[in-house]
Amino acid sequence: MPSVRRAPRICATGRASRLVVLALCGALGAGALTGCETTQEQATAQRAESERILEARAKRQAKKKHTQEHHQKHQKGEG
Repeated sequence: MPSVRRAPRICATGRASRLVVLALCGALGAGALTGCETTQEQATAQRAESERILEARAKRQAKKKHTQEHHQKHQKGEG
């Protein structure tokens, strides 16, 4: 009679621990997917903030240039 190998028995705690491991892996996977969206949203917000800062800088520089030109005209006696 050939010997029959049986699959190792998994006790109740083994099943519970497997379920816990699967649940944790699923939660981590879902968190990673959600994290990607959050990262993209943060990048979009950062780009918008950078554009706002650059626009404000350009306005300040234009105003400064206009003021300097105005002062130079007065110094020369033109205006």
